[in-house]
Amino acid sequence: MAVDAVIFDWGGTLTPWRRVDYLALWGQVCAAHLGGDSAADAAVALVAAEAELWRSAEREHRGATLGDLFERAGMVPADALLASYFAAWEPYTFTDPDVPGLLRDLRARDIKVGVLSNTLWPRAWHEQIFARDGVLDLIDGAVYSSELGTTKPHQAAFRAAMNAVGAADAGACVFVGDRLYDDVYGAQCAGMRAVHVPHSSVPHFAGATPDAVIQELAEISAVIEAW
Repeated sequence: MAVDAVIFDWGGTLTPWRRVDYLALWGQVCAAHLGGDSAADAAVALVAAEAELWRSAEREHRGATLGDLFERAGMVPADALLASYFAAWEPYTFTDPDVPGLLRDLRARDIKVGVLSNTLWPRAWHEQIFARDGVLDLIDGAVYSSELGTTKPHQAAFRAAMNAVGAADAGACVFVGDRLYDDVYGAQCAGMRAVHVPHSSVPHFAGATPDAVIQELAEISAVIEAW
């Protein structure tokens, strides 16, 4: 099988999986900008709104933005609060150390590199992270559900990612992700091969059988070589 493109999930794949205490994180952010009970109430409202948006993503494959999040929570965030929120997430966003070398290897083989992420964040935040970690110029195209309005596993999201990297044949595309439903099942329904990185604690999905399973991203090159 010729491989024209490898498209990656972001959180839990290009970034190592980490557990996040969302209430504590939002509490920290809100406490820096709101007073007392207001901060605690805002954190609870934001966690509830975020959970509701992700339920819509799972059940209806509907994308959302940070604007949608704050609107549901009944808030209008100041720029300073948004900056604090982004800063609070920084420890969870560092790119896996294997990624720069892997992406260079793929591009040396004339294989396009893409990213497809279910996210509330704007493109600029993701690009800032990739630039910080020295991989932004190694990515040929990226698609974010916050812009697309559709989330994985909807086939439209995978087709958009193919278009972003200039790939026409789904059968020549490989998707790499940590979620059996969003990533493996979704990619295979779109006609791609799917590689599972089983590090996250998301619920199991029995309807998906990965084409390959890896423990480290550096193993991707060998998987493609075998195919």
